[in-house]
Amino acid sequence: MKLFLLLYNLVFPFVLLFLLPGAVWRMIRRGNYSHKFGQRFAIYSRRTRAILRQNGGKWIWVHAVSVGEVLVALKFIHLLRRKCGLPVLLSTTTSTGFAVANSHRSSGVEVIYHPVDFFPIAKRAIELTRPVALVLVEAEIWPNLVWHARRFGARIMLLNARLSDRSLRRFRMVKPLASYLYRMPEVLCLQNKEDMGRYLELGAEERRIRVTGSVKFDLETDFTTIDNSKQKGLLVQLGWPQEAKILLGASTHAGEEFLLAKIFVKLKKDFPELRLILVPRHVERVGEILREIKEIGIRAVVSHGAQLQGAEVMIINTTGELRNWISLSSIVFIGKSLTANGGQNPAEAIALGKPVIFGPNMQNFAALTRMILENNGAKVIRDENELETSLRQLLKDPTVAEDMAERARLALEPHRGATERSLKELLALIGEKCP
Repeated sequence: MKLFLLLYNLVFPFVLLFLLPGAVWRMIRRGNYSHKFGQRFAIYSRRTRAILRQNGGKWIWVHAVSVGEVLVALKFIHLLRRKCGLPVLLSTTTSTGFAVANSHRSSGVEVIYHPVDFFPIAKRAIELTRPVALVLVEAEIWPNLVWHARRFGARIMLLNARLSDRSLRRFRMVKPLASYLYRMPEVLCLQNKEDMGRYLELGAEERRIRVTGSVKFDLETDFTTIDNSKQKGLLVQLGWPQEAKILLGASTHAGEEFLLAKIFVKLKKDFPELRLILVPRHVERVGEILREIKEIGIRAVVSHGAQLQGAEVMIINTTGELRNWISLSSIVFIGKSLTANGGQNPAEAIALGKPVIFGPNMQNFAALTRMILENNGAKVIRDENELETSLRQLLKDPTVAEDMAERARLALEPHRGATERSLKELLALIGEKCP
């Protein structure tokens, strides 16, 4: 273990220097890159240091990379706080993840940026906080942070873990590293039984694995309430009628917005009440999307712009609001599934009772997609023509849309209670008894 850490820390500065220009450029493009920048190097303000020291030795440290993982973490944290009242330190890597975490922060929860995983930086963060447990959401295992946490007596748990075929292929190329990493957590809470074989292949011990289900797909324990009053206000400003049917492009990638806009123009002739909202996965692409839609000859506006009236297409240029827009939609197209690979998570739309359509490239959510399709709970389209046909059918017959949405919801039933089961694993790990 010590030899591995030595090699890791010798190589890490060079890897960091190699990746730094791209990382800085992404941070600049996405904005707010200087916000609490020192926290990435375990440099905290006087106020933050006082809070971290005050609860030192009591923290449950939960780490979530970006928005999707933060939403999982928040659901878990809200249940933990409600049942046990333990202080929680929530760390995240991206500025968008921080913004979402901060907006949902409640009493007893402190939000920080995750420290760079270099030996002295991770050591400083752990020495200051001395957490009781370190909970890593989905796939984030940082060797230095985990090593120092264990050295100070923290218990390590992987929450909502999943491992795609693509990730498995990558880890196979560095199997000794993967084996070391996946032996570090004392408990691995997996989303699906299908993932167990992948983790075992990479060196995880079977006695440490628990199949608890997906927190993200858990319909029973959803504490992230929806306040979409701000979004409804924007629709009023647009002048959209209350009976408007909204087609939502959720977490779209390059090419998908243009396709949806083209199809929207055709559908609008038969469904005049139809409107289109696009929520791009990367908000910095908004300008590019506006130019593409302008070529079609229709007017689009951005949600936080000077002029909203007179447009039938709106592009969301903020982050962390996808769930609110899904709640107001009629049909949801899942992005990164038609013109890109991997797919985005359809569970939130399904949980909110919305019919979903996606392309064939849902590799990152293969198990969930298979469950939904086996239950006839979604439409898979392979090209522009199939997308138009499917949308037309759902718009023409609302009962078909409602039936499909209900079948998809039933497909998520195996994950009901996943948050509770995961929490029980953590409490058993740290020896804490809560009501």
